[in-house]
Amino acid sequence: MCLIAFAIGLDADRPLLLAANRDEYFDRPTEPLHRWALPDGTPVIAGRDLRDGGTWLGVSEAGRVAMLTNVRSANPGSGRRSRGELATRWLQSSTSWEGLLASIDPADYGGFNLVVGDLGTNVWAWIGNRSPDHPHRDLPALHQRRLAPGIYGVSNATLDTPWPKTLRLKEAIASALQPQDNATDRLIQALADPQRPTPQSLPDTGVPPEIEHALSSPFVDMAERGYGTRSSLVADVRRSARGWSATLSEWTHAPEHGKPHRWRPQTPLTFRLG
Repeated sequence: MCLIAFAIGLDADRPLLLAANRDEYFDRPTEPLHRWALPDGTPVIAGRDLRDGGTWLGVSEAGRVAMLTNVRSANPGSGRRSRGELATRWLQSSTSWEGLLASIDPADYGGFNLVVGDLGTNVWAWIGNRSPDHPHRDLPALHQRRLAPGIYGVSNATLDTPWPKTLRLKEAIASALQPQDNATDRLIQALADPQRPTPQSLPDTGVPPEIEHALSSPFVDMAERGYGTRSSLVADVRRSARGWSATLSEWTHAPEHGKPHRWRPQTPLTFRLG
């Protein structure tokens, strides 16, 4: 997952609104958003990486939330262990915040950002293994931050690094929080935005400038390299008469370079939490 913006705790009746794009190589085997069980039996709603078994974004029926992005660098390296296991580790209800921190050796993984939340206890936090000051250069070390109510964004640097596409998606989240009937449509439009900023506004992450520019739009289209936005997701958690309910909607994309993208919507998954 390479671009996420989310609002937490700003509305007592809507504790989470999230929009995210997952960018990945097209040949990496993947299952779309669906219900499945972790090895310990915990039921989750998430996509699934069929190569390594983890996920990049998921919600448990107990009300746990996990979101994962990589950190970009000239020499990315995958690490000894899969980053996707960090998300599934948190989604297991038996894992505490302190236990999660204690279980992570930052040198085991390629650069990552992990945002975790618990809708039952209202605990939200960010964990990463690269310095927020120099995420594309520093050696692995564990960094963490508890999150207050607000709107946040993360791509492939660190939490709230002001990349143009991250700022644009955060603005879309802020707009979608206002009373209106088309919040999901607004967010999908923002996630599908192929506009790239000017080269002068791009970060220096160590990759070639032409690659940096190609990756700078919210929707990434690098089909000629077998890479791009694979799926887009909107998650909306609200209070209902029967308790908390979550609606997750995902769209997958067909990699056809030079042609209009075919949107493949799935039936939204709605379920009660807790």
